[in-house]
Amino acid sequence: MALTEASGYGAVAKILHWLIFILLAVQYAIGSIMPHIGRETLDEGWVSWHFSVGAAILLFIVIRLGWRLLHPVPQLETLAPWEKLLSGITHWALYLLVLAMTILGWAATNSRGWDVKLFGLVTLPPLAPKGSKWGHECGDIHNILVYVLFGFIVLHVTAALYHYFVKHDRVVARMLPGR
Repeated sequence: MALTEASGYGAVAKILHWLIFILLAVQYAIGSIMPHIGRETLDEGWVSWHFSVGAAILLFIVIRLGWRLLHPVPQLETLAPWEKLLSGITHWALYLLVLAMTILGWAATNSRGWDVKLFGLVTLPPLAPKGSKWGHECGDIHNILVYVLFGFIVLHVTAALYHYFVKHDRVVARMLPGR
């Protein structure tokens, strides 16, 4: 069956995409205004919100990955082979980086002796024991990957703008609400 430019994402995929986008934007904002987590930092205020939003991102990225695997959307035939390859790499890198970031942050939080709670409703089981060296290292990796993830987000947005303003194709329209 030939794919047309009308092939697009369903409502569930679109909702999950934009929900994760909003949560990531909120998380980057919280991460930039919260205090640095040091020896004397308390699990309260912006720090606590950072953990809760991270737990929500984890929940929705797992649902998004499952949905994507069960409901794949083929790439447009109008894309050049290099565009298809770069698109696939970028999308899967985004999924895996978001998943890794949330799990690493969760382990780092537990290594400080703190719980990760989904907005106070559900406490996630600990991934790392309090004081564990590897849990602390998870936090260090988390702090580095925040920039790697941001780079992939910029690449993703740049590609969308390229398709919309330069190529004038239907790539962006496939993920817009109401289309």
